[in-house]
Amino acid sequence: MSLFKDIVKIWNSDDLLSQAWDESYDMMVLSNEIFTKAIKYLRKNETLETVKALKKRDVEINLFQQDVRRKVVTHYAVSQNIEDLPNGLVLLNMVVDVERVGDYTKNILDLSIYYPDTIKAEDFSKELAEIEKEVASRFEKTIKAINSQDAEVANSLMSSYKDVVSASDEIVKGCISGKISQGSEAKTASLALYARYLKRIAAHLKNISTILVNPFEAVGYKK
Repeated sequence: MSLFKDIVKIWNSDDLLSQAWDESYDMMVLSNEIFTKAIKYLRKNETLETVKALKKRDVEINLFQQDVRRKVVTHYAVSQNIEDLPNGLVLLNMVVDVERVGDYTKNILDLSIYYPDTIKAEDFSKELAEIEKEVASRFEKTIKAINSQDAEVANSLMSSYKDVVSASDEIVKGCISGKISQGSEAKTASLALYARYLKRIAAHLKNISTILVNPFEAVGYKK
């Protein structure tokens, strides 16, 4: 049984663990904002300064993570109550995944910086466009599921994750084997990298969704 309902009870109290949870949610919302803009910047010739400025916002995600860690540790140090320890550990797991999403979003921004042209997924391949659309949708659904404690949506996200993995892996395999070529090495490499970055973001979103339905020992994994 998921620990999530126990965590929701903590939300109603004004303690450090409650504050840490609120910050974890805000961290996800910020991460989604940066991810959405990163895709937008790939699709148009945004200025280098604008792209680099967005990339630097990853620092805000890191600060969120550090503050959540601090609040969780301080909560247990002060209260000396370890009965709800799994709740704090769930928070720490969650912010690690959000931080990793931020890292892969920075990788996407690097594509925008170093690739000499725009990257419009549909111009590369139909499959890449579908992956991009799916991951963006999954990001929004994960945030909404966390906010509303919707286990049904979480289960749906977990069960459909393999489709994203398979589609991404096929693109990467094709680029490496030579079966997929975009006419230039730079474009082919960018296709493979973008597909892989999207897959990894989807993987960390899947990990986050597991907290709604899994016991602590299975958080991050399929039951």
